[in-house]
Amino acid sequence: MPLVVRQPKYVVIVNALQQRIEDGTYPQGAMLPSETELVREFKASRPVVVRALDLLRQDGWIDSHQGKGRFVLGIPRQEQRRGRERNYAVLDTVESADSQLLAAGVVPAPPRAASALRLETGTPVVARRRLVLVDELGPIELGTAYLPTDLAEGTGVGSSEPLGEGLLRHLTARKGAQFDHVSEQISARLPAGDEASLLQVRPRDPLLTVLLSVCDRTGTPLLAVDVLLPASRHELEDVYPLG
Repeated sequence: MPLVVRQPKYVVIVNALQQRIEDGTYPQGAMLPSETELVREFKASRPVVVRALDLLRQDGWIDSHQGKGRFVLGIPRQEQRRGRERNYAVLDTVESADSQLLAAGVVPAPPRAASALRLETGTPVVARRRLVLVDELGPIELGTAYLPTDLAEGTGVGSSEPLGEGLLRHLTARKGAQFDHVSEQISARLPAGDEASLLQVRPRDPLLTVLLSVCDRTGTPLLAVDVLLPASRHELEDVYPLG
């Protein structure tokens, strides 16, 4: 039988709404259909619709206003869209039904996180581990954010309570953190420990590993994120100038 690969439903929604903005169906300033209307149209769950809308917001296609709805900003300039091809839920997405919080609290910094934070291995840090699932596809991301204890203090990041906003926004609002850029290292390996069962892959299925060091304007790392992605469910893309 031929192998049929279908796009995740949230990607279908993102592509459809982008096309409507590009062809003028939704002109600049127009209000998008409500979440309920999009759920009905695309026959998707509300968390999937919310994830698609959040990706559009992050890439500069739309903006949201509490209590009013979501509005079209227009087609982002190419330079606005560069560097945003990859959006990691552990950093940017609200913790909701499609995002399971697995653990939160103080842990000794593992070597990878310690390296990204420029700390000694074993230094106490606050960790927050999340598993992200998508309808019709399954788990797509297992990510752990590591914060120095002084940055995490008073933010609730080390508690088991869900965050009502993305981690970066949460830290900016609670601590005034000023994030400027991310250093990203991508490699691959086989799953270890409980990773295969959590991500619903076989022990010999490769995982993409992404280590992020999120820095301020001076290049000082404020937090580290270690992300695992099932290779069969992801396609990484980047755009950059030549010469």
